[in-house]
Amino acid sequence: MVTLFGPVNYLKVSEMTKNTDKAIGMDRPITRRDLLQGVAVATASIAVPSLSTESKHSAQTTASKTNNSAYPPVLDGLRGNHQGSFEVSHGLARYGKTDWGEVSDTDEPYDLIIVGAGISGLSAAHFYLASHPDARILILDNHDDFGGHAKRNEFNVNGHKMLGYGGAQTMQEPSGYSDIVKGLLNDLEIDLNIFERAFDQEFYRRHQLTGGIYFDRKRWGKDTVINYDLSNLNSYIPLDESIGSAQNAVDAMPLSAAAKRQLLYLLENKEDLISDITDRWKYLGSISYREFLSKHVGISEPDVFAVLQDLAGDSGVGIDTINAGSALWYAGLPGWDSAGLPPSEEEEAYIHHFPDGNASVARQLVRRLIPAVAPGRSMKSLVMANFDYSKLDQHESPIKIRLSSTVVKVNMQTTASDQQTVTVHYVRHGRCYAVTSAHCVLACNNSIIPYLCPQLPEKQKEALAYQVKSPILYTTVALTNWRAWKKLGIGAVACPTSYHINAMIDFPVSFGDYQFPSDPDEPIVVHMERFPHPTNSGLTVREQYRQGRRELLNTPFETIERNVRLQLQGLLGAGGFDAASDIAAITVNRWAHGYAYYYNDIDDETYDEDEDERYPHMIARKPFGPITIANADSAANAMMEAAIEQAYRAVNELG
Repeated sequence: MVTLFGPVNYLKVSEMTKNTDKAIGMDRPITRRDLLQGVAVATASIAVPSLSTESKHSAQTTASKTNNSAYPPVLDGLRGNHQGSFEVSHGLARYGKTDWGEVSDTDEPYDLIIVGAGISGLSAAHFYLASHPDARILILDNHDDFGGHAKRNEFNVNGHKMLGYGGAQTMQEPSGYSDIVKGLLNDLEIDLNIFERAFDQEFYRRHQLTGGIYFDRKRWGKDTVINYDLSNLNSYIPLDESIGSAQNAVDAMPLSAAAKRQLLYLLENKEDLISDITDRWKYLGSISYREFLSKHVGISEPDVFAVLQDLAGDSGVGIDTINAGSALWYAGLPGWDSAGLPPSEEEEAYIHHFPDGNASVARQLVRRLIPAVAPGRSMKSLVMANFDYSKLDQHESPIKIRLSSTVVKVNMQTTASDQQTVTVHYVRHGRCYAVTSAHCVLACNNSIIPYLCPQLPEKQKEALAYQVKSPILYTTVALTNWRAWKKLGIGAVACPTSYHINAMIDFPVSFGDYQFPSDPDEPIVVHMERFPHPTNSGLTVREQYRQGRRELLNTPFETIERNVRLQLQGLLGAGGFDAASDIAAITVNRWAHGYAYYYNDIDDETYDEDEDERYPHMIARKPFGPITIANADSAANAMMEAAIEQAYRAVNELG
C-alpha cells in the first residue's frame, strides 16, 4: 500500500504538472526574473544569509539585466520593487549594516537633495525651483526607473505599441483637488477635461462587455464564469449593465442550496436590519464586514464567506478585517440596504486615466525638470515618447535624477558659522558615495527614515515606524487578441479564491498618437491584482500587511506566471482563449510597500480631524532642521494629490 501510493502517485502528479505547464505555455520564452528569498544580488555588497552558487549567479545575472537596461518601461518579469532596488535598504533596516565600504565624494554641493523620485519627490523639485530657479538639485532613487508607484509598462506585440500602468492608476475625482494640486497640473499643461473624449466611455457597452464573477476549478470543482457584477466593478468601470438577475446569477453559481439562499437574500434584501442603531456609520466602522454579515444578515454558510472573503480588493485585507462601513461604501460589497443606508450620491466619473496611468504625470514632471530627456512640452507628445534615460544624470545639468542609488544615511551637521547642512550617503552599483546639500527632502517611505536619519527624536522615529504600507501585486498581461473577452461578453471579472482577485481589460483610453484597440483581433493589455494577506488570522491590519509583504518578497516570478496562465485559461478558456499562444508578455509589478496606511476604528485611535496633531503621521512629518519629509505617508493617504500636497508643505518648511 505504502509503496504503491507513494512513488506511483508522485510520479503521476509530476508528469501531470509538466503536461499542464506545457499546455498553458510555461515553456514559452517569457523573461523570468526569479526572486531569491528577497536578499540576492551581489552588487549590493550586503552581509546577508548565504545563497547557493547557482542562486548567486542567477541573482547577479538578473540584476545586471535590470540595472543596465537603457529603457526600463519595456522590461518584463518582476518589476516594481525589482531585484537590485531593495537589497541595500534591507541590509540597513533588517540586518543593521552600516559599513558600506570606502566612501567617495561625488559632485559639488547641491542646494537640495531629494531622496525618492516618486510623484512626491518630483513635485518637491518642481515646487523648489519655483522659488529657487537657479537651484542645483539631485534626486536619488533606489529603483532603475523614476515615478515611484507611478510606473509605465510598455509592450510591442505584432507591431502594436501598448501601454499599461504598473502602479498609480488614475487621478480620482480631480474636481475636488486643492489649489496646490490644480496649480501643479496646470503648470504641467495637464487638461483634465480631455478625458471626457480620451476615455471611451461607451467601449464596454458598444462591445456588450459586462462585469462578471469567476469560480475556479481548483476550489469550486469546475471553471464557471457568470455575467454578474457581484463586487460593484461598475462603480469605476463603465461596463455594460445588460446582465441577468441576481436570482439567475446565484442559481448558476457552484454553491450549495443553503449558500445560494443566503447569498441571494444578501443581494436582494431591502429591509433595514440595524434599525435600532442610532449612529450607523460609527457602528459600521467598529465591526468587521464579516461580523455584520453573520450578526445582522444571518450569513453562516462557509461558501458565502469564501465568495466574499477578498472582494474588498485594494483595502489589502479580507472581510474579517475591513470594517463594515468601508466594505459597503468604499469596496461596494453587497448589504447597503440591509444596513439601512441612504441612497449614495453619484460620484465623479472614474475616467481621468492616461494610457500608462499616473506614470504620465511623473514623466511630464521629469521632462519639465530635465528637458533633454524627451522632446516636446505637451501631454499629447509625451505619451508615445521614448525617454533618453542617459540624460537624467548629466554632469552639466543643474537638475539630476540618479537612479539605482539607495540612500543609507542622511546626516545633519552645523558649521562653525552656525549654518546647517546635510550630508547624504548612498550606495550605487556596490560603491558608497557622499554628497552634501543645503537642504534635503525625504520623499521615501516613512518606515525607512528612522534608519536613514538616526538623529531624529525617538518619538518621531516611533511615529515614522507606525506607517506600514499594504503589499500589492499589479500584474500587466499583454495578449495577442481579446476575442475570448468579446465572445464571453465580459470586460472585468471578480475572481474569489483565485490567485489574483480580479482581471480586467485595461481602460479604453486613446490619447495623442496612442490608440486603444477597437478590434478583438488586435493585441490588448489586461490588468490583474493581488493583495496578499493572511485570512481570518485575528491579526491587525498592520500585522497582516507585514505577513503579506513576506509572501510577496518570497514568491518567484515563475510561480506568479503559472498562476496568471492558469487563471486566465480557466477564466477565458470557454471563449477560445489559449494561454500558450495568446499571452505575449507578463510584467509583474511588485510593491512590497504599496498604499499608504489608512487609520481604522478597529485597530487605531482615531480623531475628528485628519490633521489632528496626535496622529502618528503628523508627528512623523515634523521638520528636522534643513531636513523635511514629503510622501503620501505624511498624509496617511495613498492618493496622488496627497503626495503632491505633502511635497508642497515640505518645500515650504525649508524656507
